[in-house]
Amino acid sequence: MNAENKTDETQAQAEILPEQLSLKSRFKFKCHKGVSCFTECCRGIDIMLTPYDILTMREKLDLDSEKFLAIFTTPHLLEKADLPVVTIKLLDDERRSCPFVQDKEGCMIYEDRPTTCRYYPLGVGSLSYSGEQTDGDKDEFFFMIKEPHCKGFDEEDEWTVGEWREDQGVDLRDEVNEGWLDLMVRKKSLPASMQLSEQAKQMFFTVCYNIDKFKRFVFESSFLTRYNIPEERVAQIKDDDVKLLQFGFEWLKNTFFQTGEEMFNPKDENGDTTAAE
Repeated sequence: MNAENKTDETQAQAEILPEQLSLKSRFKFKCHKGVSCFTECCRGIDIMLTPYDILTMREKLDLDSEKFLAIFTTPHLLEKADLPVVTIKLLDDERRSCPFVQDKEGCMIYEDRPTTCRYYPLGVGSLSYSGEQTDGDKDEFFFMIKEPHCKGFDEEDEWTVGEWREDQGVDLRDEVNEGWLDLMVRKKSLPASMQLSEQAKQMFFTVCYNIDKFKRFVFESSFLTRYNIPEERVAQIKDDDVKLLQFGFEWLKNTFFQTGEEMFNPKDENGDTTAAE
């Protein structure tokens, strides 16, 4: 059996424990250079990148978003949502390694590592639009992923889920990515017959993953003349890519789901805002 087959077999044996965890749930885990499995979780795994991941990683590598996407990502179509996503393009070696991992030193971009890597060994899910959430409660839940090679669970460090999230710096990332996740969950909730056009999917990809192209679209096309965007909001999105990204999520939500956001009501020929019917 070759190394790649071993990796595939190990991935297939990964166990997702059938228990929904809350922020107060406790578990023991620690990953460090001293564990025998160090960096094994960085091999043979699909690492989905969030929009905020791409913002920070491209900046770390001093690349624009188009070059980063071309060099380091692989596009996919998320089947249930029928929306495009991207994963890290793994190396073509026997272990299908992440391009940013080294055997002894670990992650070369650790301070800017993806959200999925930060959450590990936790996964996160959502009950949005399933009818299962309770008013006033946040609809996300967490679950534990145990891979047979992982020795981190043998360590004595104990955490609550909330403490782990804070320690790993996912709170800010989840806040920024909330609009992106909302779009995907909303799309999943629609009947399969309600499909987006290829042009709509391409716009979703541009807004969520190619922030430099989206910025050109907003500021170098007729976009700002078509909508009644407040001047202070225009100033914010011009100077802050995170604000621009969140603005893009709002625009997509209004475009796809007709949420009636006033600033996205189109102007008439006299430049006045017209209410959406």
